This record gives sequence, structure tokens and C-alpha cells, in this order.
Amino acid sequence: MKFNIPLLGILLCFLSCKETPKKENTKEQVTEKKIAKTITPKEVDTSNMVHFEGGTISIGSENGAPNELPIFEKKIAAFYMDKNLVTVADFRKFVLETNYKTEADNFGDSGVFSFEQAKWSLLKGANWEHPLGETKPKSIDNHPVTQVTWNDAKAYASWIGKRLPTESEWEFAAKNGGNTTYSWGNTVLLNGTYMANVWQGKSIEGAKPLDGYLLTSPIGTFGETAAGLTDMGGNVWQWCEDVYASYPGNPNPEQSSPNVRSTRGGSFMFDQALEKSFTTTFRGKNSVDTSLFNTGFRCAY
Repeated sequence: MKFNIPLLGILLCFLSCKETPKKENTKEQVTEKKIAKTITPKEVDTSNMVHFEGGTISIGSENGAPNELPIFEKKIAAFYMDKNLVTVADFRKFVLETNYKTEADNFGDSGVFSFEQAKWSLLKGANWEHPLGETKPKSIDNHPVTQVTWNDAKAYASWIGKRLPTESEWEFAAKNGGNTTYSWGNTVLLNGTYMANVWQGKSIEGAKPLDGYLLTSPIGTFGETAAGLTDMGGNVWQWCEDVYASYPGNPNPEQSSPNVRSTRGGSFMFDQALEKSFTTTFRGKNSVDTSLFNTGFRCAY
């Protein structure tokens, strides 16, 4: 499998892109049609979700990356959003009940960044249960599940009777229906306190876990937003439903592909956009079969 994760800059939003794997006959693509046939959805439980009545919101930013332009108004219908990211324990229940096999398991490896070597690599056996590789400790139940592709996230969402949020829904929820820079306010720190599991440092070699976490943190460690959500910035990138595409009227539109989907929220991981990657408007993207140690998801309904 080919694997290439260059430093992409703020246009591509994060240090976590790889080429679509090109192994033949090593896995089955998890399509929505296949999911519908093989997974029986559960009755939807909204008890641990936040209800948003919807409304009109300004999407995008004039102070962010080029792909956040132009700002436009969008009407959002009422929806529910999971209060928390999907945890390792949540995903384990799904795997045990359905015998689901993730794409990382089918490939036999997945993407992990080595801080010591300052580079990405495909590590044998890296998956949702061993996000740092098969020789490293298992993932922790109350941490967000990682090493899941968009296809994996869709499969889980289908099983739980939900779906992935759209980018616009995610932004609406992150802004608490308003227009804050971050989901918790307008500055990264509030009164000198870290409000999320975010990267501290000005380079990939400058890891300074001043917030207490070099990698993922337990769900909800940094409290809730005004809307009642946790981890809506930092910790892990979050898959969204949408095909990644430039906003209408963008002066330098990017070519879109159905195999590339949007991600939001930033992660514990360094990004060349630095603190801007944790804003409510920052946009990432990745291919539907990419799994990385800093990417997870939450569901909507």
C-alpha cells in the first residue's frame, strides 16, 4: 500500500493525508448499500445527544484558511448531535455485536506519526484497538476511538441508527448557534486555562503537552460547551458526511471527489495552521478509506 503524508499547510488543513491505498483484493469497500444489508440498525437513543432547533447561520470565516471563504448564510434544520465523541468502549460493542472488521484490519496497517522520528508511517497491526501499532498498549475505553475510516464511521452510525453530521450541522453545533471563534469562546485559553486537548508548540518537533496530554484525552476532560457538547475542538479530527468541496463562490475552487470527505475540529496533533485548526470554521479533508491515530467521529440524528 502506498502511503504519503506531506506537510500540506493550511489549505489541506492537517498533517494527516495519505494516498488512497492501492492494494488489490485485500478488502471489501464498505459502501452504504453493503452496510444496509449487513447491519441491523438499533432503535435510536437520543438520551446522550443534544438537540438543536436549527436556524440560519453564517458558515465560513474571513480570518481563516482560503477554503473557509466566502462566508455564506445557510438554513439548518433541527437535528441531534452526540454529546460526546464515540469512545473505544462504544466501538468495541459494535465490533463484538456485528463482527465488523475495520478497513485498517483489512489492510493490516494504519497511519501513525512518530514524534521521535518526526514522520508518518504505516504501522503493522495499528487499528482501533492498537492505535499506535500492534506492539504498543491497547486503546483506553473512555478515550475517543481512532484509526477508523469514514467508511467505518458510517458503518457504526448505521448500526446505532444514526448518521454522520454534515459540515454545516457540525459548525452550527460548535458555534452553539452563535458565531464564536472556538466552541468554548474566542480565545484558545480562558483565564489561562486550556479548554481543549490542543497542540502546544510552533513545529512538529516542539511537542509541549501543557494541557496534560500528548495524545488523546478521556472524553469530556475539558468540560462542556454552552450547548452541552464535549471535545468540539482538539482531541481528534471528526468525520463529517459531506463530500469535501469548495464553498460556492470561492475564488480558487478545488476539485472535489466523492472519495474525499470533510473533517472538522482539529486534534491533539500539530497542524501548520496552529491554533486556527481548532476553530469552529476550520476545514479538513481525507479519503474515505484513510484511518489515522488522530481521527475519530461523533454521530448525528
